[in-house]
Amino acid sequence: MTTTIAERPPVAAILALGLTQIIGYGSLYYSFSILAPAMARDLNWSSELIFGALSAALLIGGLAAPTMGKWIDRFGAGRVMTAGSAIAAAALAACALSSGKIVFVAALIAIETASNLVQYGAAFALLVQINPKVAQRSITYLTLIAGFASTIFWPITTALHAHMSWQSVYLCFAALNLVVCLPIHAWLAFGIRKSKDGSRGPAKHVEPSLPPSIRTPAFVLMVTGFALESFVNAALLVHMVPVLSGLGLGAMAVMVGTLFGPSQVLSRFTNMVFGGGLSQLTLALISAVLLPAALVILIATAPSVPGALVFAVVFGLGSGLSSIVQGTLPLALFGSEGYGKRQGQVLAIRLVISSTAPFVLAFMMENIGVPWSLTIAAIVGATAVLGFIAIGRLAHLLDRSHHTSAVLAFIGTKFSSPG
Repeated sequence: MTTTIAERPPVAAILALGLTQIIGYGSLYYSFSILAPAMARDLNWSSELIFGALSAALLIGGLAAPTMGKWIDRFGAGRVMTAGSAIAAAALAACALSSGKIVFVAALIAIETASNLVQYGAAFALLVQINPKVAQRSITYLTLIAGFASTIFWPITTALHAHMSWQSVYLCFAALNLVVCLPIHAWLAFGIRKSKDGSRGPAKHVEPSLPPSIRTPAFVLMVTGFALESFVNAALLVHMVPVLSGLGLGAMAVMVGTLFGPSQVLSRFTNMVFGGGLSQLTLALISAVLLPAALVILIATAPSVPGALVFAVVFGLGSGLSSIVQGTLPLALFGSEGYGKRQGQVLAIRLVISSTAPFVLAFMMENIGVPWSLTIAAIVGATAVLGFIAIGRLAHLLDRSHHTSAVLAFIGTKFSSPG
């Protein structure tokens, strides 16, 4: 009975983190697309230039991610997230109060760097540090809650911006990070420290499922798969409506695009209810297959509205599942020791690759058209599928070679023994 209680996910921590993830993603990422036109007008920039500044900020933030991952392992995810909330609040305020373009870009870089300290990478590590044994379930529950960030913050940002300037909206969001997120992260950090100092001691580590001999190639394959998935995901998310419009869907493009968010949440709920019997590698493979499959459906059926609706649902399912396995697969394959450092490395490569995606897809659509651009994106997504298949193949070949060695050793023992 004691084991069952110990193995329950930390519900209070998940709910608290769910709130901070909604605020973190909503204020630091999703609000930007709503406020960008006003920012561009104030700075006398084009829309392309303002989103180019965001891409540069994401890229620089990604390069800092490995160092942040080391901090998470060294100081604890709770402390890092507490500091991250303070930095995020200061960066949002600096952006709102910026008097020129250079200060604005510097503040934007600070915002995207701080986001790595408070969003999924750090939150997943915190759940692993609280209890590694149930971290996979905890991560699934957390992504289910945080999946509503865009649904909540797009209308909130729009409503606030209807009555105040983008600067005032950012100051409100700075206050949210300072007044709501910082105390929650500090409480979680204190809770972990108290648990480790108490009589129960820290939760047991999750052991790697892969032997040392194949961990390096498996890690390279996994990171490659995640990076290619992120490229496809980022490219389509930014250009969802233009892509659908370019395929002849016209006014229906916006309606089709709205199905993406609910489909993400649906995939996380489905995984929570039915995914317990599947390995994390299998779930990673399913999520990787869904993204190019959705693009193939869109290319084959355009300009059919039902086909576009199916595309939006399938793409949302793949994207939602992908955000889960990016937290759970590294834990399953490589264990909980050094989890923060690995997440930082994965995040860095993902952000560097995905930050180029909107520009690359826009360039391709301009020069070779939407159908051929989507075909190339589907090929990129299919390459990610091959990466996850290769990890499974590596593990299978190693198991078979170990089995063969054991059989040969047994036969050798039999023949060498007297009588």
